Amino acid sequence: MLKEISSRIISKLGREGYSLDISLRERELILILYEKTFEIIRGLLIKPLLGSSDGIIFIGRRCKILHKNHIHLGKTISIGDNVEINALSNQGIRIGNNFTIRRNSIIECTGVIRNLGEGLIIGNNVGIAQNCFIQVRGLVEIGNNVIIGPGVNIFSENHNYSNTEVFINQQGETRKGVCIGDGVWIGSGAIILDGVTIGENSIIAGGSVVNSNVPSWSIYGGVPAKLIKLRK
Repeated sequence: MLKEISSRIISKLGREGYSLDISLRERELILILYEKTFEIIRGLLIKPLLGSSDGIIFIGRRCKILHKNHIHLGKTISIGDNVEINALSNQGIRIGNNFTIRRNSIIECTGVIRNLGEGLIIGNNVGIAQNCFIQVRGLVEIGNNVIIGPGVNIFSENHNYSNTEVFINQQGETRKGVCIGDGVWIGSGAIILDGVTIGENSIIAGGSVVNSNVPSWSIYGGVPAKLIKLRK
């Protein structure tokens, strides 16, 4: 009975057709619901401080969320333990419905206040796994139904270095931004560099370094990442 009720609640939160694993014991489910209750309470505490929020927010333990007024959230947002978010940027952070970011991941919109980051836009049904790092300097756009595996790093800035008479840290930066299309799966440990566009429904193999554009419906892998095959 408890499983059925839980499945219905999750479906109403936006996960249509969701059902719990039949092997999940009721005692285990009670422990999960107990923890989720505290996550909802934490979410309620920060909700009034956000730029906007359309639904329930689950927040794990020891999270650090700065410049909350720059954050705009859709429905059913889940933020794992130890997640750090610095939302200070020109456009802020805008996230759609059914978004999950798991433990120890970092979203950093601004590194130094002499040059604020541009902003982060994330669509619906996006999951970011553990230990990911998203550096928001140029605009970072992530579409709908995107899977980002553990340990993925996304960078939207490059240091200039062409002048050999001046230290690199005195030559400024370039910011082209990163765009990840709908339905993309980025495998564990991949690195996405500034200026890259990943076309919709593409797959990036784990451990790859992507420094050029990826066409839609393709599989890329390697260092640097190259075409492995087309999905269509």
